[in-house]
Amino acid sequence: MRVFVTGATGFIGSAVVQELIGAGHQVVGLARSATAVAALQAAGAEALSGSLDDLASLQQGAREADGVIHTAFVHDFTQFAASCQTDIQAITAMGDALAGSNKPLLITSGIGLLRQGRLGTERDAVDMQSAGQLRAPSEPLTLALAARGVRASIIRLPPSVHGDGDHGFVPALIAIARQQGVSGYIGDGNNHWPAVHRLDAAKLYRLALEQAPAGSVFHGVAEQGIATREIAQVIGQQLNLPVTSVAAERAAEHFTWLAHFFAMDVPASSSLTRSRLGWETAQPTLLQDLQQGHYFD
Repeated sequence: MRVFVTGATGFIGSAVVQELIGAGHQVVGLARSATAVAALQAAGAEALSGSLDDLASLQQGAREADGVIHTAFVHDFTQFAASCQTDIQAITAMGDALAGSNKPLLITSGIGLLRQGRLGTERDAVDMQSAGQLRAPSEPLTLALAARGVRASIIRLPPSVHGDGDHGFVPALIAIARQQGVSGYIGDGNNHWPAVHRLDAAKLYRLALEQAPAGSVFHGVAEQGIATREIAQVIGQQLNLPVTSVAAERAAEHFTWLAHFFAMDVPASSSLTRSRLGWETAQPTLLQDLQQGHYFD
């Protein structure tokens, strides 16, 4: 297949590109800069110049491809509403370009959009009243494309997609621990984060692209839920810092923008994903990855 990938030079997208090429697919990546073009060409992919807010380039990429994987998102949490609107517009544009084609369109969503404090499954709809409610509409928008002749499906990723080169939530926790002089967790630290290694996630994207029927939802979850206290303990050990509880009322002061995310309790299953696609995980767990030390170099 000729596959158009947004976010193709990002932490997750670059792993998806390598997974697709390794399986014999051709890849065209969306590229915002000359640096991105060079990176894609070095990886063995083609580049299409454009960006998430350049809807014409997105539609061109989608029309000329046999399938689309959308991993890009503007991770500026100070402008979260604008980032979510950009995402909605991008999905709409690519969906319009693919209408009636029965080609696959695979978008990225988040486990954190599910209801908190219970085990989430692929059958659960996103909580439209969640703290991330501005991003939640991307899911019903995507699922509705099935009625327009698009083989649309969703991969929900956990709060931690980890591995060498990670620049997401876990590196932010490490930076906060260094700054504060303690590795903290909120309350009793018994709230749970699911996790997946980026290479295992990349394999899931490929399998979903190749196999998923329209309207499918998958969970890119290797670990159902890790207590945030355990994450803080490993960070403390690696940095030789004390590990301590931070009261909920002080969480925003201590963790700043990350407080909301580190307080999430969103354990999630991937049983249906594994049985439907034959997905198997083989990479280190989050705590094993942290103990290898590359997060602290």
